[in-house]
Amino acid sequence: MPDLAFVNGRFLSWDDATVSIDDRGFQFGDGVYEVVRTYRGVPFELDAHLDRLDRSTNALHIVQPYSRAQWVDWIGQGLSRAGYQEAKVYIQITRGAAPRDHAFPGNIRPTVVMTIRELRPLDPETRRTGVTACTSEDVRWGRCDIKSLNLLGNVLAREEARNAGVFEAILVKDGLVTEGSLSNVMAVQSGTVVTAPEGPRILSGVTRTVVLGLAKKEQIAVEERFLSVEALYAADEVFLTGTTIEVVGVISIDGKTIGSGRPGPITQKLAACWGRLTG
Repeated sequence: MPDLAFVNGRFLSWDDATVSIDDRGFQFGDGVYEVVRTYRGVPFELDAHLDRLDRSTNALHIVQPYSRAQWVDWIGQGLSRAGYQEAKVYIQITRGAAPRDHAFPGNIRPTVVMTIRELRPLDPETRRTGVTACTSEDVRWGRCDIKSLNLLGNVLAREEARNAGVFEAILVKDGLVTEGSLSNVMAVQSGTVVTAPEGPRILSGVTRTVVLGLAKKEQIAVEERFLSVEALYAADEVFLTGTTIEVVGVISIDGKTIGSGRPGPITQKLAACWGRLTG
């Protein structure tokens, strides 16, 4: 089955899917995106992802080119054409193509790109044993709550993680943990799940929201507040959440063992809850 591309209302072969070199997404990173995954061919939490897409376009004053019903239809058509049971749907909207000028151009049409690729889930053994991480200075712009194309800070942190031979880079700003380069970060302190609060310093993930809801259903206390790096090192457990990684435990950060050095009981419980929800 082929990976599939969609540009401005047309499904195309991968090689034929192109946009203008004047597109402001290419020139300025002037656009937003979303990533949706499927389970057994069905998009997970699609409304939540499309809600966030609307918030991001509104924040950047980009006209949303499609209605909710149209998006649902386009995504459904794409998944049907691709045929994958486990897929990653990437949606990108830019302000559009115009001669290069920093100011917003008038009367241009947004550019819409969607791709559908097969998703290869995280290896079960990795999930069982947990992953390692490093900390990295959070150098991103001040509106991380907008899911914009401005990802250079994340890219640099991700490369730092790769060079360190670890799974994820945990971002730190002014001594406080914000999130990961591709995940939200949660710690367990004395039975309470602690994670950075929603606001401009983090991108609040759809998976983050669902996992916090699962914790509350399991009567696990939740606190949304910033943690220092030292508190993160001393946590009983640390785990990551994200669309493609789901819930995965962190067993060491910067070479320091977290808890017992294995995914802890609350991490395992929430991962199991996630499995029941999506299984």
